[in-house]
Amino acid sequence: MYAPFRSSVVAAGVLRLLPQPPQLALLSLLLLTPLASLISQTAHAGGVQGTPEQVNSVTITALNSRAQIGLADSANQGMITAEQLENRPLARTGELLEAVPGMIVTQHSGDGKANQYYVRGFNLDHGTDFRTSVLGMPVNMLSHAHGQGYSDLNFVIPELVSTIQYKKGTYYAEEGDFSAAGAAAFDYKRRLEQGLMNLEIGQYRYHRLVFANSTQSGPGNLLYALEVAGQDGPWQLPERYQRVNAVLSYSWKSGADDVRISAMGLDSSWHSTDQIPQRAITTGLVDRYGALDPSDGGNTARYSLSLNWKRQFSDGSFRSNAYMIRSRLDLYSNFTYSLDDRIQGDQFNQSEKRTVIGWDGERKWRHQLAGFDSETNLGLQLRTDRLSPVGLYSTRAQQRLSTTREDRINEATSALYLSNTTQWTGWFRTLAGLRADRYSFEVISDLSANSGQRTAHIVSPKLSLIFSPDKTTELYANWGQGFHSNDARGVTQTTDPKTGLTTDADGQVITRATPLVKATGKEIGLRLTGLAPHLQTSISLWRLDLASELLFVGDAGNTEASRPSRRTGLEIANYYTPVAGWIIDADIALSRARFRNADLAGPYIPGAIERTASIGLSATEGPWSGGLRLRYFGGRPLIEDNSVRSGASTLVNAKLAYAINKKIKVTAEVINVLNRQVSDVDYYYASQLPSESAPVNDIHTHPAEPRVLRIGLHLTF
Repeated sequence: MYAPFRSSVVAAGVLRLLPQPPQLALLSLLLLTPLASLISQTAHAGGVQGTPEQVNSVTITALNSRAQIGLADSANQGMITAEQLENRPLARTGELLEAVPGMIVTQHSGDGKANQYYVRGFNLDHGTDFRTSVLGMPVNMLSHAHGQGYSDLNFVIPELVSTIQYKKGTYYAEEGDFSAAGAAAFDYKRRLEQGLMNLEIGQYRYHRLVFANSTQSGPGNLLYALEVAGQDGPWQLPERYQRVNAVLSYSWKSGADDVRISAMGLDSSWHSTDQIPQRAITTGLVDRYGALDPSDGGNTARYSLSLNWKRQFSDGSFRSNAYMIRSRLDLYSNFTYSLDDRIQGDQFNQSEKRTVIGWDGERKWRHQLAGFDSETNLGLQLRTDRLSPVGLYSTRAQQRLSTTREDRINEATSALYLSNTTQWTGWFRTLAGLRADRYSFEVISDLSANSGQRTAHIVSPKLSLIFSPDKTTELYANWGQGFHSNDARGVTQTTDPKTGLTTDADGQVITRATPLVKATGKEIGLRLTGLAPHLQTSISLWRLDLASELLFVGDAGNTEASRPSRRTGLEIANYYTPVAGWIIDADIALSRARFRNADLAGPYIPGAIERTASIGLSATEGPWSGGLRLRYFGGRPLIEDNSVRSGASTLVNAKLAYAINKKIKVTAEVINVLNRQVSDVDYYYASQLPSESAPVNDIHTHPAEPRVLRIGLHLTF
């Protein structure tokens, strides 16, 4: 636990009072009793009966960006609206997730690559343990070439985002793989009040053009958008980042049905300036914006088709999301320079071609349970990923020299979940859930010893107790289990693909990784709206245990399973709207992350975030509007004994806009207003420069970009 409340006996006692596995009998009672009630009621339902006004509705699952008393199921659940995002300065698309309290988004390579994410004591790498979805489609990729749970949000067009619904913790039955730390769901607007064209230019050849419009077509709305963007960045090696995004969406409502069909496409390429060793900067070999391998870079593409359908019934609703995703990635990186190969160098290519097909559906019933208002959800989620192939290759200047490993993977997942919310009194309700997941792994490897098939399953119970003593206060006690999956290649691997040995570098026998890693979370929370007019405050004290960590491995650019861990934290979030058009938010998050088993290496989790804070102002006054944000990114341990640490950083971003008339607006955006020379990402591992005779353990850093000015012209029509 973080030092200021490490000795809090009261807090520790409250955490111990939260439900433990022996209380599963209570979960079964809370789940199965309403299900039995539903079976008898459903026999009489058979479609829409009566009118919505005749049905007693329980508003317990909706989210509201402002007053969430009586709506949210934990202190760390909420919804971010387009209004909140409009004046927010953004250095990169992925920073949309920084609107989630306590979240930090950075980058350690080229802009076309997925971001680095930090939240709740995690260095999430590129997304593991934080689940992200867009229009019901998963963003996290299973058994990805670069890292498990890889989440690339560069296909999102910020102007189209209508809401971001977020949750933190393991307490929600509908959230499965990769959601131990939390989840965020992006939704797009169905129609635009006006067409728009945004043109932005800035230093370092930054440019971005967005064109979007919608029109009435037949019974529904046709929305279309195109984004073209790119930049060179401040790097000595011009990034030459180019990105093209396109969206085509058709939606309509007919009676009780609401349908949307969406097609999306992303294509991008870039040159990378990856993290470099601190000693190379200190000795003047390169400056902080220099590159040691000028041929690093990559290209990627993502194309998707999705169908969202929702039908309202007199007693609830049914929703269905079907999707297909085709994606590819070729990534060229060199993190260790000449450590493995003194002649050709250590550049490697991570490559994959993927097809994802999935469907999830959910039926909601509103009903009475022993005379109490209740809602029960029954959901099914199906997904299959086919990688043909996914490979790791040794390269020089992006030319393949040899194959380290090449695999074909078929990974199928299925999940069934059940949850029930019941309003027992005017001041007390419960949310109980039960989720069952099954995974099937098939790996066909170029090394037959690493081929194989495995199946695994896991059951995750959940329970939340919510108390509402008055209209301005809500108390939460949450407990739940979740999980993350491991890479299919690790699940079947018994031989080191580089050496052909059945032992690793430490002489230990290589064992197959556990397919599904359990996470157990506990939380007590408080939400207040009565401290001051128009002020909302949420406070939470939480703990999360993971059966196994995933750690970044610098010399391979991959992650590997590690030791069991425990994270404990305190989060405080404030949202204040003093007058119309003004929004002030202020958040602080403190966390303590440690391995749970004894090891001579030490108990600290490398890269685990310990402190974050942010304060932001968004305002609109007459023709003027803008936003100002300060973000504090605390120091992190970079090695298990905490003897090497990453420094803290504070960045300020600003945006100012002036509406010339109703159709024309000009903007100015400044990233890193104070021009702070700080790190975006730091790692600590061994590397060897071509001039060195032996490996050197060192901090490898990727700097935050210097002060950047961008101006824009925004037209509506």
